[in-house]
Amino acid sequence: MFRLICMLIGYCIGCIETAHVVGKLWRVDLRQHGSGNLGTTNALRVLGKKAGAIVFIGDIMKSVIAYLICRAIFKDDAIVAGLFGSVGAVLGHNFPFYLNFKGGKGIAVMIGMTAALAFTTDIRLAFPNAIIGFGLAFGTRYVSVGSLAFAVTLPISCFLLGFETEVVLITLGVSALAIWRHRKNIKNLLNGTENRFGSKKK
Repeated sequence: MFRLICMLIGYCIGCIETAHVVGKLWRVDLRQHGSGNLGTTNALRVLGKKAGAIVFIGDIMKSVIAYLICRAIFKDDAIVAGLFGSVGAVLGHNFPFYLNFKGGKGIAVMIGMTAALAFTTDIRLAFPNAIIGFGLAFGTRYVSVGSLAFAVTLPISCFLLGFETEVVLITLGVSALAIWRHRKNIKNLLNGTENRFGSKKK
């Protein structure tokens, strides 16, 4: 039961769609520009670096806040509770009910979940994901490649670092969702039509 409660708490927090709020402040509806995605990359391309940074940090913090709140409420199952809070934040971010369930792809929110889990359990978890994800993003100049690498690396890292089975399964589920949300990017990568970082939207 506490897992469901944590997911609901996280979902409510995740529904605070940072890109939508920032877009309104810039008087731009990001759903109508660029890729139409309510995430960091689209905000960066359409609104610039400042807006992109605000969206990125805001999306990370949604997950961190959800994790910490749920961890504090359910202290006996702190790690699992925190993770389910972050899972809820990912779902709220990806599928906000008041925006016809069309939000972002959840990578920044997953980064927040990873950071919160790493700093409250094993700090080593933060390094392989950050190095591989950001390294490939900047190395290839494809944000989607870094995002997909991060998604794949997270459950593997949790497994190799000896996290309990439920934690590995949770991260595996969230990572699978992230990969599914990037299915169009995967198709574009295979077709050679994916936009590189720093290039204008085709």
